[in-house]
Amino acid sequence: MKYDRLVAFNRNIIICLGQKVNNILHTKNIPLYKQDMNTPKFTITDGAAFRIQQIISEQKMTSDYGLRIIVEGGGCSGFQYKMDMDNERANDDHVFKNDQSIVLIDDISMPYLENSVLEFTSNLGGAMFKINNPNASSSCGCGVSFDIKD
Repeated sequence: MKYDRLVAFNRNIIICLGQKVNNILHTKNIPLYKQDMNTPKFTITDGAAFRIQQIISEQKMTSDYGLRIIVEGGGCSGFQYKMDMDNERANDDHVFKNDQSIVLIDDISMPYLENSVLEFTSNLGGAMFKINNPNASSSCGCGVSFDIKD
């Protein structure tokens, strides 16, 4: 393929490097996710839920806002997490709740995040959301970039 192709997904544009992406997907055995009777699992800890509610309150957002998590290609390990507050829902979004807090994950990102746990950590280095992802084989020191298991 001579040119990279752009694929629009929801509000995000994912740049696919044509055959290279297909090769990565096949060599890493990444399943194409299909929604079926088995609802994917994603856990939001109480600390993360509390922080999501704090952000909504501090930013004076409406209660329909939630934390959107997207997995994109890039970062120093191959994939990276992108997080933002969002109140728009797509038909293929997976919606997870803990009390009043909402996490939104698009259908393309879901296979990379299935069975993960969202936490909020605070230490001398700062405070941040952290994803404990059993699908990741390695991650960058920053905690945002990761690679998947073969």
